[in-house]
Order: sequence, then structure tokens, then C-alpha cells
Amino acid sequence: MLKIQVGHSYFLRYDRKQWERGKPYPPLATIQIAALLRQMGHEVSLFDAMLAEGVEDYDASLRAAAPDVVVFYEDNFNYLTKMCLSRMREAACQMIAEARAHGARVIVAGSDASDHPEAFLAAGAHAVLLGEGIAALAELIGRVEQDPDIDTPDWTAGIVGIATLVSGQTRLMRIGVQPPDLRLVGHPAWDLVDIERYRTMWHERHGYFSLNMAASRGCPFRCNWCAKPIWGNHYKQRSAHDVAAEMTYLKQTYRPDHIWMADDIFGFHVDWVTEFGEHLSAADGSIPFTIQTRADLISERMAAALEHAGCGEAWIGAESGSQRVLDAMTKGTKVAELITARTRLGSHGVRVGFFIQLGYLGEELDDILATRALVAQAAPDDIGVSVSYPLPGTKFYEKVKAQLGKKTNWQDSDDLAMMFRGAYTSDFYRRVRDLLHEQVTLQQSSAAGEIPHDDNAFTALATQWQALIASEHEHRNQDATSPHTTKPTHTIPVPHAAAAQNR
Repeated sequence: MLKIQVGHSYFLRYDRKQWERGKPYPPLATIQIAALLRQMGHEVSLFDAMLAEGVEDYDASLRAAAPDVVVFYEDNFNYLTKMCLSRMREAACQMIAEARAHGARVIVAGSDASDHPEAFLAAGAHAVLLGEGIAALAELIGRVEQDPDIDTPDWTAGIVGIATLVSGQTRLMRIGVQPPDLRLVGHPAWDLVDIERYRTMWHERHGYFSLNMAASRGCPFRCNWCAKPIWGNHYKQRSAHDVAAEMTYLKQTYRPDHIWMADDIFGFHVDWVTEFGEHLSAADGSIPFTIQTRADLISERMAAALEHAGCGEAWIGAESGSQRVLDAMTKGTKVAELITARTRLGSHGVRVGFFIQLGYLGEELDDILATRALVAQAAPDDIGVSVSYPLPGTKFYEKVKAQLGKKTNWQDSDDLAMMFRGAYTSDFYRRVRDLLHEQVTLQQSSAAGEIPHDDNAFTALATQWQALIASEHEHRNQDATSPHTTKPTHTIPVPHAAAAQNR
């Protein structure tokens, strides 16, 4: 039996926007790995960076655990780890060096490590898992358990799916992206998490408590900007009964008021969602939950099944109100489907959020105005706005990588910086973001009867849009990488500001 410490490097305090937002979740993939290592017979401890004061907290945790092996396994369900924020990489590298100095063998896994293993090897990691890495992790742990004194070259020799240093050079043993490993079963090691610390922060900031779950791993769709270094386009769904059993366990044990289903795509099949709801009803295990999904999955049956299961909110990757941009992204959805999905979910009492992406390659002013029009017509309850983010391994990245300078990652989630030559400057997109958020706020206030439809606030918003549009040439990049394409043909007419309201 080995003493193994698992951990991750997402420090909420290092992301100002997320700290102010105050909605922390335990590192789901990390505690799944902890559960797997326990099943293999090892003594496992956890360093949870999420609510730590900073990387300076790690030394005490390391000394207390005195591990033989340290596994930094980033939370693959946290979308911010997929963005590979540079501040978190710095923290990871510092902890790797500390663990190495304490004499532990160090293994690292995650999106950033899979894309840039050399950075983590240089910090002192013995091995970097490429992708999910369960098979390689099991082999590494098995070898050191059998021979605690095995030297590093023999320890890592011949294992595929890892990166190591050999004579100062990075050696990659890639095998391509693999499907989710079937050995990762059972529920996460929830007992290792300081649940009460999470509960306290949620109650202080929001007056309720939320935990996270995942019913699946991966995503089968092929949006060409979405990095998938862990599971590629593979998708593995747990049984409806197993997911319902875990939700029931969380309800009975930790009493959360809400669940964030962290799947890239929740449910997928309406029959699965229906069965999930039935199991929850039978066990009195339902907790109001939020999901991520796609517009083209929201049939009338799906909307009804989600309502019955207890879904209170659904976030849809809308991305753009321009069909031309959606097609360029190979998103696979239609603008009309976004509006229909919002209507169907809303009629079943499910709040709807839209993820919006600005600045995709080739996007022009007409496309941005089409997105504004979509937000006005569909009237989502909330939106999240970002700009296109080039990540290694994507077709989008290949198109713009020659333009990338020293800055290839955001420092934190509020950076919202363009890292390639899009049509407009970062400041322009930030202004569009702010106006879109203001539009949603006004629409919601109008729908709630808090302000009249012809309130001066709508007129003021329209004036701000007009001023931005009039000055757009000042923000345009003259050398923008914008492939020659036709103008949008599916733009939704923009309603008068006073009519831009929710249902």
C-alpha cells in the first residue's frame, strides 16, 4: 500500500472574477481519481486548492500527508481548467517543485499538461499523463508499489500515454485520445472534501448551497474551436440508476439545495433523462439542478423530461446569432433551434442561459448585431459572454497559431483578451459584452414588471449601441485575419429597443 496525495491547482483566490462570483465546487475529477486509487488499496489524502488561501498552504498539507506519490490531477469538469489559465499553471509548477523536494514521485494530469507537458516536466514532474491517463496511472502506481526503490527510467519505461524527460529532452509516448476509461466507476471520494467550508461560502454569498455531479464524460460533437485533449469526441454516459443513486446519496448526506451537473452535454437521450427522473422520484432523491446542453437536443419530450427530473436551469451553447458564424464553427445547430429550445424549456419552467462567443474568425459587425438580435428575440434568462480562445489541438487554433505572440493563455477568467487578430480589438468586444449583459438585465426587469417596456433605460441602451456601432471603425484591426466569406443571410431583425423584452 502506498501513501498517495491527490491534488489540483485551481485556486479560486487566484481568479478575481470567480472569487467575487463566489460559487466554488469541489474538484470532481480529482476526487474521482482519489476514489479509484483507494479502490486499488492505497491510503489517499487530498489537497484541495479551490478554497485554499494560496499556494503557500500546500507545504503544510504535503508535510502532513508525507506521501510516497503525489498526483496532481486537474478537474476535467471545470471548464476553466480547459482554458489553461496561466496563473494556475504557475501554481501547479510551484507545488510540483515542492513535492519533488520532499522526495515524492510526482505525476501530473490535465488539459494544460496534455497540451504542454514540457512545462510541468521542467518544474520537476516525473511523468505527465496525456489525456485521461487512467491506464498509465494504474501502471505507474503498480510499478512503484511493487518496487518502492525503482529508479525513474525503469519506472516510466515503455508506458504509453505519458510524457517524461530523457536526457533532458521531453519524450512523448502518445497513443491518441482514448475513450473514457471503464475503470473509473463508482462515486467520488466525497469524504475527503471539506464540505462545510464550501457550504459556508455558498451560504454567505448566496444563501443556499450547491454541489456538483457529472453523469457523463466527454462530448460527441465536433465544434472546431472546442479543445478536447482529455476525451476527444468520445462520450461515456453512466447509467441513469447510478446517477440517481449518487444524487440521492448527496441529498441524504450533505443536504445541498442545488446541483450543478458538470457534463459537457447532460442527458443526451430523452429516454435516459426520463429514466433518471423516475429513479429520483422513487427514491425521493431529486435536488434542483442545472445542466449544459445543446439546442438541437431539446425536443418537447426532452423539455418535459428535464422538468420532471427537477432541472431548474439549462445553459445552451448558443455561441452566435449568425448562422454564418455557427456554420464556420461547425457547431451543427441552427439559429431557429436556439429560439425554439428557449421557448420549450421556458414553457416547462426551466430557466435558460445562453453561452455567447464573440470574435470568431471571420465574424463581422453584421454577425455581432445578429447575436444582439438573438438575445432580444429569444430573451434568455441569463448569458455568459466570452471571446474565441485558441487552444492547441483544435482546427481553430491551427488557423490562427501563426498570429499568437507571447500571450497564449488568459491569466484569469476575466481577461477576455483577443490572442489573435480578430476583426476588432479586445476593448470593443468587452464593450459588446457589457451591452449584451445590460440588454438581458433590462429584458428581465421588463418581463417582471419592474420597468415599463418604453422605459428610458431601453432608449439609453439603444443610444449606447448606436454610439458603439458608429465608432466600430476605430476599433477594427486593419490586418485582421478574416477569410473572405459572404455576408450573413440568417440575421434576425433587430426589434426596437422598447420591444426588446422577455416573454
